[in-house]
Amino acid sequence: MPGHARHAADPGSVRDRPAAEVRETVGGAPSERTGSAASGVRLAAQGEIGFVGLGRMGAAMAANLAADGGRVVAYVRAPEQMEKLATLGIRPTTNIADLFGCRVVISMLPDDAAVGNVVFGGDGVRGLGTGLQPGAIHLSMSTISTAAASRLAGEHARLGQGYVAAPVFGNPQAAQARQLFVIAAGDPADIDCCQPILDSLSQRTFVVGDHPWHANLIKLLGNMMSATALEMMSEAVAVFLKRGLDPQLFIDVMTNTMFGGRAHRIYGDKIASQSYAPGFVLPLVLKDVRLALAEAECAGSPMPSVGVVRDRLITGLSRGYADLDWSALGLIAAEEAGLYLVPPLTVG
Repeated sequence: MPGHARHAADPGSVRDRPAAEVRETVGGAPSERTGSAASGVRLAAQGEIGFVGLGRMGAAMAANLAADGGRVVAYVRAPEQMEKLATLGIRPTTNIADLFGCRVVISMLPDDAAVGNVVFGGDGVRGLGTGLQPGAIHLSMSTISTAAASRLAGEHARLGQGYVAAPVFGNPQAAQARQLFVIAAGDPADIDCCQPILDSLSQRTFVVGDHPWHANLIKLLGNMMSATALEMMSEAVAVFLKRGLDPQLFIDVMTNTMFGGRAHRIYGDKIASQSYAPGFVLPLVLKDVRLALAEAECAGSPMPSVGVVRDRLITGLSRGYADLDWSALGLIAAEEAGLYLVPPLTVG
């Protein structure tokens, strides 16, 4: 890999693939993951795997890599995390330079700024861009804007490194259970190199093109489809509650007839049971909503229903619900309907 030429992933630099050429790559059989023994051999061949971003999602993912035999070295800023990570078989470090010798470094960070700081560095600290060796790959699994993805891909390409965008659908519980869905885009050779890692972390990988930003656009739009589904369920449940009926009955009928998708089943039950324990907290949802609306504005394609969700989220944050899951759209809808059923601090 060290001598191979790379190209910046600018949206106009390479001919887009037709939709019919979008590939779907599945680890093992369609309903099965690769066996743990095989995964261990494949991950061991990666050498040390760097990891940046050890929040709830990242920690679960790093732990799964270590459990599959991966040699994970994780950069953390809080020294108090180190003991816990070490018990999971992860080598923690507070020095990002310890990741510079890795062939693949994964980032799972909250926003554009956080990923940019890790790549470009600052305050006298080197970033992955100048630190990684030529031929190394940054596997960016964060949900970020398409502009940020293109900028990061261009910087890595300039330095002879690879950049694969691989955001995921799934919450921390899904990450722990290896039930994530990965949306990957980038140089095919780089994706192939990262595939053992993706197989260890997820139940399925969808490869959607050569340009990393394509994966980020799909992720953002997918999150908006889920967010608007949650908002609509929340509004319908509020009506049901106002009529004095059990919302679980309504959700059970809907999810077993016309609305049987994952978002409806998982979050419909949470909305009906008033379960708002954090998975995808409201500030991060609002961040993604704003990114999606910016993408829509740039494309000249309005998303009015997403604007409603944005306003609901702002309402929730103004009421002190920043630590609640996006299922708390149900709480907000109930309150707007004049129902006050759950104490705001009942997180579970």
